[in-house]
Amino acid sequence: MSQIEEKLKVLPAEPGCYLMKDKHGTVIYVGKSKMLKNRVRSYFTGANDQKTQRLVQEIVDFEYIVTSSEIEALILEMNLIKKYDPKYNILLKDDKSYPYLKITNERHPRLIITRKVLKDKARYFGPYPNVLAARETKKLLDRLYPLRKCNNPPGKYCLYYHLGQCLACSDTPPSRDFYKDITQEISRFLKGGHQKIKQTIQEKMYQASEDLNFERAKELRDQLTHIDSVMEQQKMTLEDRTDRDIFNFSYDKGWMCVQVFFIRQGKLIERDVSIFPFFDEPTDVFTTFVGRFYLHQNHLKPKQILVPAPIEYEMLKELLKIDVTIPYRGRKKELIDLAGKNAEIALSEKFQLIERNEERTIKAVETLGDILQIDTPHRIEAFDNSNIQGTDPVSAMVVFIDGKPDKKEYRKYKIRDVKGPDDYDTMREVIRRRYTRVLKDGLPLPDLILVDGSKGQMTAARDVLENELGLDIPLAGLAKDDKHKTSELLYGSPPTVVNLGRKSQSFYLIQRIQDEVHRFAITFHRSLRGKNAIRSELDQIPGVGEKRRRLLLSHFKSITEIKQADLDTMTRLGIPKPTAETILHHLNQEKDETHDADDSDVIDKIESMEETSE
Repeated sequence: MSQIEEKLKVLPAEPGCYLMKDKHGTVIYVGKSKMLKNRVRSYFTGANDQKTQRLVQEIVDFEYIVTSSEIEALILEMNLIKKYDPKYNILLKDDKSYPYLKITNERHPRLIITRKVLKDKARYFGPYPNVLAARETKKLLDRLYPLRKCNNPPGKYCLYYHLGQCLACSDTPPSRDFYKDITQEISRFLKGGHQKIKQTIQEKMYQASEDLNFERAKELRDQLTHIDSVMEQQKMTLEDRTDRDIFNFSYDKGWMCVQVFFIRQGKLIERDVSIFPFFDEPTDVFTTFVGRFYLHQNHLKPKQILVPAPIEYEMLKELLKIDVTIPYRGRKKELIDLAGKNAEIALSEKFQLIERNEERTIKAVETLGDILQIDTPHRIEAFDNSNIQGTDPVSAMVVFIDGKPDKKEYRKYKIRDVKGPDDYDTMREVIRRRYTRVLKDGLPLPDLILVDGSKGQMTAARDVLENELGLDIPLAGLAKDDKHKTSELLYGSPPTVVNLGRKSQSFYLIQRIQDEVHRFAITFHRSLRGKNAIRSELDQIPGVGEKRRRLLLSHFKSITEIKQADLDTMTRLGIPKPTAETILHHLNQEKDETHDADDSDVIDKIESMEETSE
């Protein structure tokens, strides 16, 4: 703390960004301020709420970067969050993506649905309330306009060509001017010009009726009905037809809710709700959220954004390069207030759920650390082994960060050096491999290691950590009862039972971790065992080498599937006909059918053996 105190004394009274770091040197929070001196000091002096205290407890160092203006600090903050992905900034991100309709910028344009808005000179329309609304609108436009629907060369007609909905594959494809006219019509349609299109279709319908072409008249009538159902569902909210996004927010107890209303062509078509914890000034956090919403989350920018007072809208205007306004009266102010009211209601409704989730995760982790008398184990790594009487031995590791599984950090291990069912040596090998790699690559070390097992597994793991690798990491064992459920947590040397309380959230946490690592290990073992079973059958067939075996394994999932395949399927994979006939003949012999048995019976027997062996 003395290092932090010395740094606090020399902080400049300038705008900039600060990066908070934990004991591993990992950036855990990024913030900005128009006066670094006051903002950074406020974390370490005075009263903070429990959530901010939790952040401060992890901070062992900080850095800062001075900028020439507040707008530069805002841009830098967003870039640093994107670069470091700090865990206390993660919930500030809005990971929702909405569907848009896109007219591609190609020689033969296409109309497609996308959730990514790119700078590719294409035209984007939306967002749509949901993907169903986007699909219905696209389906309607596909009927009305013959944009490209296939990749066929000229003269090779697709089904849509015969329906009059794709002209790109005709003998003489349409000109660029033809497509230009069509894309302009589609743009007008999606920007609210569908009434004129309806009038044109209506005139064609009347003409077809006069010509006694009643079938064509019915098709046109159905198109009119479909236009009404797709385009006229939303209530008008503003008299003008400007595309706008309306933002407002509410905050309480260190949590913020931001509501966004999407107004397109004067209609409220969708809203976005985001709830997250925050650690800075509410207006600063809100401004950062709006900036990231467009610059880092790829939401399409409208013509205008409305925000509430006292947000510094001029800074957002400069950042986003579009019109940002604070309305003080009229219908626009009413919509701002409505968004704010929705934010208050959503935040109130979510508090109980948020607190319950926090009780199950971070508070359970903190309590576990207190009971074990160690630093709060923010990162927990757990290991489990799986085998059937020593065959196909594997191990698995899962990672929980602040009480939640981080699946991108999970790892699987095929055991290389251990022969036979030796659970202790298996644990030694996997612990050695894991933490040798961690040290070599400079990966973050866990705050607590859990091994599935009792004293023997703990002794094996501790021997590798302390005597081979020189690591001093808290280690605990997870023992199970006769029903294969978590019963005890063992800790210390020699290991003793830790009294967590069977109904405590800390006990439920280690139970979830043990169940998850067991599930992950078993799933990996079954997958490996199944592939090995298929491989052993294929090894007996003449003409099937490593390359063809891999081909069969990647296409078929079991011996049964290969048996049921026909000759054409085999040859389409690139297997010569004589070899394919040999494979099918070999696998469908009477002795192999008896040997293969029923899959479900085999799985039942294997699962029974697993329960016994573990």
